[in-house]
Amino acid sequence: MQTVTPPSVAAVAPPPPSVWRLPSLSVRWWPVFMRNLLVWRKLAIPSLVGNIAEPLMWLVAFGYGMGALVGQVNVGGAAGDTRVPYILFLASGSICMSAMNAASFEALYSAFSRMHVQKTWDGIMNAPISLDDVVLAEMLWAAFKALFTVTAILGVMLALGISHSPKLLVAWPVLLFVGVMFSSIALIFNALAKGYDFFTYYFTLVLTPMMFLSGVFFPREQLPPIVRAISDWLPLTNAVELVRPLFMDQWPAHPWRHGLVLVVTTAVAFWVALALTRKRFKA
Repeated sequence: MQTVTPPSVAAVAPPPPSVWRLPSLSVRWWPVFMRNLLVWRKLAIPSLVGNIAEPLMWLVAFGYGMGALVGQVNVGGAAGDTRVPYILFLASGSICMSAMNAASFEALYSAFSRMHVQKTWDGIMNAPISLDDVVLAEMLWAAFKALFTVTAILGVMLALGISHSPKLLVAWPVLLFVGVMFSSIALIFNALAKGYDFFTYYFTLVLTPMMFLSGVFFPREQLPPIVRAISDWLPLTNAVELVRPLFMDQWPAHPWRHGLVLVVTTAVAFWVALALTRKRFKA
Protein backbone atom coordinates (compact mmCIF):
# COMPACT_ATOMS: atom_id res chain seq x y z
CA MET A 1 0.00 0.00 0.00
CA GLN A 2 1.40 3.32 -1.09
CA THR A 3 1.56 6.14 1.45
CA VAL A 4 0.46 9.52 0.14
CA THR A 5 2.51 12.37 1.50
CA PRO A 6 0.44 15.52 1.92
CA PRO A 7 1.70 18.44 -0.09
CA SER A 8 3.81 20.83 1.89
CA VAL A 9 2.16 24.01 2.89
CA ALA A 10 3.66 26.87 0.97
CA ALA A 11 5.49 29.32 3.15
CA VAL A 12 3.59 32.58 3.46
CA ALA A 13 5.78 35.61 3.06
CA PRO A 14 5.40 38.11 5.87
CA PRO A 15 3.76 41.38 4.85
CA PRO A 16 6.12 44.29 4.20
CA PRO A 17 6.52 46.69 7.11
CA SER A 18 4.29 49.74 7.06
CA VAL A 19 5.84 52.97 5.85
CA TRP A 20 4.04 54.63 8.79
CA ARG A 21 5.96 52.65 11.40
CA LEU A 22 7.80 54.59 14.07
CA PRO A 23 11.22 56.02 13.12
CA SER A 24 14.17 53.70 13.66
CA LEU A 25 17.00 56.08 14.41
CA SER A 26 20.59 55.68 15.53
CA VAL A 27 23.75 57.74 15.80
CA ARG A 28 24.68 56.72 12.24
CA TRP A 29 23.09 59.94 11.00
CA TRP A 30 26.25 61.73 12.14
CA PRO A 31 28.56 60.56 9.30
CA VAL A 32 25.93 61.66 6.77
CA PHE A 33 25.75 65.07 8.44
CA MET A 34 29.54 65.37 8.40
CA ARG A 35 29.65 64.35 4.75
CA ASN A 36 27.32 67.24 3.88
CA LEU A 37 29.40 69.60 6.00
CA LEU A 38 32.66 68.63 4.29
CA VAL A 39 31.14 69.13 0.85
CA TRP A 40 29.59 72.45 1.84
CA ARG A 41 32.87 73.84 3.22
CA LYS A 42 34.13 74.28 -0.35
CA LEU A 43 31.21 76.62 -1.11
CA ALA A 44 30.66 78.15 2.33
CA ILE A 45 31.33 81.78 1.39
CA PRO A 46 29.11 81.90 -1.75
CA SER A 47 26.43 79.99 0.16
CA LEU A 48 26.56 82.44 3.06
CA VAL A 49 26.39 85.47 0.77
CA GLY A 50 23.45 83.99 -1.11
CA ASN A 51 21.54 83.17 2.07
CA ILE A 52 21.99 86.50 3.85
CA ALA A 53 22.00 88.97 0.94
CA GLU A 54 18.26 88.82 0.22
CA PRO A 55 17.01 89.12 3.83
CA LEU A 56 19.42 91.99 4.47
CA MET A 57 18.14 93.79 1.37
CA TRP A 58 14.59 93.33 2.66
CA LEU A 59 15.66 94.71 6.01
CA VAL A 60 17.44 97.77 4.61
CA ALA A 61 14.85 98.59 1.93
CA PHE A 62 11.76 98.12 4.07
CA GLY A 63 13.23 98.74 7.52
CA TYR A 64 14.90 102.06 6.75
CA GLY A 65 12.93 103.05 3.64
CA MET A 66 9.38 102.22 4.68
CA GLY A 67 10.30 102.61 8.33
CA ALA A 68 10.88 106.32 7.74
CA LEU A 69 7.25 106.59 6.56
CA VAL A 70 5.67 104.24 9.09
CA GLY A 71 7.60 105.38 12.15
CA GLN A 72 6.54 103.16 15.04
CA VAL A 73 4.04 100.31 15.30
CA ASN A 74 2.08 98.84 18.18
CA VAL A 75 3.11 95.36 19.29
CA GLY A 76 1.09 93.42 21.85
CA GLY A 77 2.93 91.38 24.43
CA ALA A 78 2.97 90.14 27.99
CA ALA A 79 3.57 93.71 29.17
CA GLY A 80 0.73 95.13 27.06
CA ASP A 81 0.95 97.10 23.84
CA THR A 82 4.37 98.55 23.14
CA ARG A 83 5.36 100.99 20.41
CA VAL A 84 8.58 100.01 18.67
CA PRO A 85 10.44 101.32 15.61
CA TYR A 86 9.30 99.61 12.42
CA ILE A 87 12.82 98.36 11.67
CA LEU A 88 12.84 96.47 14.99
CA PHE A 89 9.41 95.04 14.19
CA LEU A 90 10.58 93.96 10.73
CA ALA A 91 13.93 92.58 11.90
CA SER A 92 12.35 90.34 14.53
CA GLY A 93 10.00 88.87 11.94
CA SER A 94 12.34 88.69 8.98
CA ILE A 95 14.94 86.66 10.89
CA CYS A 96 12.29 83.95 11.39
CA MET A 97 11.49 84.19 7.69
CA SER A 98 15.20 83.78 6.91
CA ALA A 99 15.36 80.61 9.03
CA MET A 100 12.32 79.29 7.18
CA ASN A 101 13.69 80.05 3.72
CA ALA A 102 17.21 78.76 4.39
CA ALA A 103 15.98 75.47 5.87
CA SER A 104 13.40 75.01 3.11
CA PHE A 105 15.84 75.67 0.29
CA GLU A 106 18.38 73.19 1.66
CA ALA A 107 15.80 70.48 2.38
CA LEU A 108 14.28 70.90 -1.09
CA TYR A 109 16.78 71.69 -3.82
CA SER A 110 19.97 70.38 -2.20
CA ALA A 111 18.37 67.30 -0.64
CA PHE A 112 16.55 66.49 -3.89
CA SER A 113 19.85 66.69 -5.77
CA ARG A 114 21.44 64.23 -3.36
CA MET A 115 18.41 61.95 -3.32
CA HIS A 116 17.28 61.88 -6.95
CA VAL A 117 19.82 63.47 -9.28
CA GLN A 118 23.20 62.49 -7.85
CA LYS A 119 21.91 59.28 -6.20
CA THR A 120 24.02 60.09 -3.15
CA TRP A 121 21.46 58.56 -0.81
CA ASP A 122 21.65 55.24 -2.67
CA GLY A 123 25.41 55.19 -2.26
CA ILE A 124 25.17 56.02 1.43
CA MET A 125 22.65 53.24 2.05
CA ASN A 126 25.09 50.69 0.64
CA ALA A 127 26.87 51.23 3.94
CA PRO A 128 25.17 50.06 7.15
CA ILE A 129 23.10 53.26 7.33
CA SER A 130 19.31 53.13 7.17
CA LEU A 131 17.05 55.44 5.19
CA ASP A 132 15.63 56.77 8.47
CA ASP A 133 19.09 57.94 9.53
CA VAL A 134 19.68 59.59 6.14
CA VAL A 135 16.42 61.54 6.37
CA LEU A 136 17.23 62.60 9.94
CA ALA A 137 20.69 63.77 8.84
CA GLU A 138 19.20 65.78 5.99
CA MET A 139 16.72 67.42 8.34
CA LEU A 140 19.38 68.35 10.89
CA TRP A 141 21.75 69.53 8.17
CA ALA A 142 19.11 71.88 6.74
CA ALA A 143 18.44 73.17 10.27
CA PHE A 144 22.18 73.79 10.74
CA LYS A 145 22.29 75.76 7.48
CA ALA A 146 19.36 77.84 8.72
CA LEU A 147 21.09 78.46 12.05
CA PHE A 148 24.30 79.48 10.26
CA THR A 149 22.32 81.96 8.16
CA VAL A 150 20.37 83.55 11.02
CA THR A 151 23.54 83.82 13.13
CA ALA A 152 25.18 85.89 10.40
CA ILE A 153 22.06 88.04 10.02
CA LEU A 154 21.78 88.46 13.78
CA GLY A 155 25.39 89.68 13.85
CA VAL A 156 24.58 92.33 11.24
CA MET A 157 21.50 93.41 13.22
CA LEU A 158 23.60 93.77 16.35
CA ALA A 159 26.17 95.81 14.42
CA LEU A 160 23.40 98.10 13.15
CA GLY A 161 22.13 98.57 16.68
CA ILE A 162 18.63 97.30 15.91
CA SER A 163 18.48 95.40 19.20
CA HIS A 164 20.93 94.71 22.00
CA SER A 165 18.59 92.72 24.20
CA PRO A 166 20.37 89.99 26.21
CA LYS A 167 17.29 87.84 25.60
CA LEU A 168 18.55 87.33 22.04
CA LEU A 169 20.59 84.48 23.51
CA VAL A 170 17.25 82.70 24.00
CA ALA A 171 16.15 83.58 20.46
CA TRP A 172 19.13 81.70 19.02
CA PRO A 173 17.99 78.16 20.05
CA VAL A 174 14.41 79.07 19.14
CA LEU A 175 15.57 79.92 15.62
CA LEU A 176 17.43 76.61 15.47
CA PHE A 177 14.18 74.80 16.22
CA VAL A 178 12.41 76.91 13.58
CA GLY A 179 14.95 75.56 11.11
CA VAL A 180 14.27 71.99 12.29
CA MET A 181 10.54 72.50 11.85
CA PHE A 182 10.65 73.94 8.34
CA SER A 183 13.25 71.46 7.14
CA SER A 184 10.89 68.66 8.29
CA ILE A 185 8.01 70.24 6.38
CA ALA A 186 10.14 70.73 3.28
CA LEU A 187 11.22 67.08 3.29
CA ILE A 188 7.57 66.13 2.74
CA PHE A 189 7.60 67.96 -0.59
CA ASN A 190 11.05 66.60 -1.34
CA ALA A 191 9.65 63.07 -1.08
CA LEU A 192 6.76 63.94 -3.41
CA ALA A 193 8.74 65.83 -6.05
CA LYS A 194 9.48 64.44 -9.50
CA GLY A 195 11.62 67.42 -10.48
CA TYR A 196 12.83 70.82 -9.35
CA ASP A 197 9.82 72.62 -10.84
CA PHE A 198 7.57 70.98 -8.26
CA PHE A 199 9.10 73.14 -5.53
CA THR A 200 7.67 76.28 -7.13
CA TYR A 201 4.24 75.22 -5.86
CA TYR A 202 5.54 74.98 -2.30
CA PHE A 203 7.22 78.37 -2.33
CA THR A 204 4.36 80.11 -4.14
CA LEU A 205 1.34 78.49 -2.48
CA VAL A 206 2.68 77.75 1.02
CA LEU A 207 5.67 79.85 2.06
CA THR A 208 4.80 83.17 0.37
CA PRO A 209 1.25 83.41 1.80
CA MET A 210 2.62 82.39 5.19
CA MET A 211 5.12 85.28 5.10
CA PHE A 212 2.33 87.82 4.60
CA LEU A 213 -0.08 86.30 7.13
CA SER A 214 2.35 85.68 9.99
CA GLY A 215 3.08 89.23 11.09
CA VAL A 216 6.49 89.56 9.49
CA PHE A 217 5.82 92.82 7.63
CA PHE A 218 2.82 94.28 9.46
CA PRO A 219 0.88 93.59 12.69
CA ARG A 220 -1.64 90.78 12.36
CA GLU A 221 -4.27 92.99 13.99
CA GLN A 222 -4.77 94.49 10.51
CA LEU A 223 -6.05 91.16 9.19
CA PRO A 224 -9.77 90.25 9.00
CA PRO A 225 -10.85 88.21 12.05
CA ILE A 226 -11.26 84.92 10.16
CA VAL A 227 -7.88 85.29 8.46
CA ARG A 228 -6.23 86.12 11.74
CA ALA A 229 -7.82 83.06 13.37
CA ILE A 230 -6.25 80.90 10.66
CA SER A 231 -2.89 82.65 10.95
CA ASP A 232 -2.81 81.93 14.70
CA TRP A 233 -1.96 78.31 13.87
CA LEU A 234 0.57 78.87 11.11
CA PRO A 235 4.08 77.62 12.00
CA LEU A 236 5.75 80.92 11.06
CA THR A 237 3.26 82.92 13.16
CA ASN A 238 4.14 80.98 16.29
CA ALA A 239 7.84 81.34 15.56
CA VAL A 240 7.49 85.12 15.21
CA GLU A 241 5.40 85.32 18.38
CA LEU A 242 8.24 83.64 20.28
CA VAL A 243 11.13 85.61 18.77
CA ARG A 244 9.74 89.16 18.45
CA PRO A 245 9.32 89.83 22.20
CA LEU A 246 12.92 88.71 22.76
CA PHE A 247 14.11 91.42 20.37
CA MET A 248 12.07 93.89 22.46
CA ASP A 249 13.73 92.63 25.68
CA GLN A 250 10.46 91.02 26.77
CA TRP A 251 9.31 87.45 27.31
CA PRO A 252 6.64 85.96 25.01
CA ALA A 253 3.07 86.23 26.26
CA HIS A 254 2.16 82.58 25.58
CA PRO A 255 5.44 80.67 25.23
CA TRP A 256 4.02 77.23 26.03
CA ARG A 257 1.25 77.48 23.46
CA HIS A 258 3.55 78.70 20.69
CA GLY A 259 6.24 76.21 21.62
CA LEU A 260 3.74 73.33 21.61
CA VAL A 261 2.60 74.28 18.09
CA LEU A 262 6.21 74.18 16.90
CA VAL A 263 6.93 70.83 18.57
CA VAL A 264 3.76 69.11 17.31
CA THR A 265 4.22 70.51 13.80
CA THR A 266 7.82 69.28 13.72
CA ALA A 267 7.00 65.79 15.00
CA VAL A 268 4.09 65.29 12.59
CA ALA A 269 5.97 66.75 9.61
CA PHE A 270 9.05 64.59 10.18
CA TRP A 271 6.92 61.44 10.55
CA VAL A 272 5.01 62.19 7.33
CA ALA A 273 8.23 63.07 5.48
CA LEU A 274 9.85 59.83 6.63
CA ALA A 275 6.81 57.75 5.62
CA LEU A 276 6.63 59.32 2.15
CA THR A 277 10.39 58.90 1.66
CA ARG A 278 10.13 55.21 2.67
CA LYS A 279 7.31 54.81 0.15
CA ARG A 280 9.43 56.39 -2.55
CA PHE A 281 12.37 54.08 -1.79
CA LYS A 282 10.00 51.16 -1.05
CA ALA A 283 11.80 50.72 2.27
